[in-house]
Amino acid sequence: MTSVEHWSGVFPAALSMFNADGSLDEPATTAHVRSLVDDGAHGIVVGGTSGEFVTMTDVERIRVVELAVDAVGGRVPVIAGTGAPGTAQTIALTAASAGAGASGALVIMPFYLRPNREEVLGHFRAVGAASPIPVFLYNNPGNSGTDPVDARDIGRLYADGLLHGVKSTFPTVHQVVEAIDETGPDFRAFYGGFFAPLSGLAEGAHGWISGVLNVALREAIALWEAVQKGDLVAARAAAATIRQYRYLYSRFPSGEVNDLALYRQILAVRGRHGGHSRAPIRDLDPSVRPQLERLLAAIG
Repeated sequence: MTSVEHWSGVFPAALSMFNADGSLDEPATTAHVRSLVDDGAHGIVVGGTSGEFVTMTDVERIRVVELAVDAVGGRVPVIAGTGAPGTAQTIALTAASAGAGASGALVIMPFYLRPNREEVLGHFRAVGAASPIPVFLYNNPGNSGTDPVDARDIGRLYADGLLHGVKSTFPTVHQVVEAIDETGPDFRAFYGGFFAPLSGLAEGAHGWISGVLNVALREAIALWEAVQKGDLVAARAAAATIRQYRYLYSRFPSGEVNDLALYRQILAVRGRHGGHSRAPIRDLDPSVRPQLERLLAAIG
């Protein structure tokens, strides 16, 4: 596998597949990851937010890494979500993911207990020092309930050899370039939001990690390639199509929907296996499928 400084492009945050009874569907999880790579993904993230890691046991989280590594077959990097509220648990999950073949670890800030800044930085120092694989900070304050890690702190962790990348998940994109400014050419700064992938990539993000890439992979690859070529017209066209998927989520005519349930139903409409989420996430009501089919046909 290529070294981290060459990781770039479109990295779907893959869905984990569950059966209707909530059990992990191993064959479907393997098939879904394989299909994403077959369709051109430059890398895969498993066990992240879109993989519903918060509903999984540690054993299941490592099993999903094993399934993904097998499905990918060394074609692209596999980054494992290994974050947990506690530092010891995060270190153990990271080591186990490395043992399962993961290329890197994506570590969400320690959540729920709302540790202060120095505690968060201490967490990442400990995880980075213990990790046998590159560590990416999942800078997602909205989901973690923790203050964001700023670019200067990212730079210090990088300078100490403890951090190799960041997934920057904010409504704005300036955090991406600020992290790039504070680090070196072997650091990877990925845009991790949902609202402005063109802006993030055009500003210099090394790639895009998102759950929407489970269903908008073709358009995202077109966006990535257009940005690399400096083709603004093509990039805007791809971004405009991707926005329609966001509108499906934010403006769904039948009311509020969960994004993961929406992605699963989109896969099903396209003849692929979408599986189920674990409670409390609910599947979309079957009655909305005809409406969704019409909306997807309009997207093309």
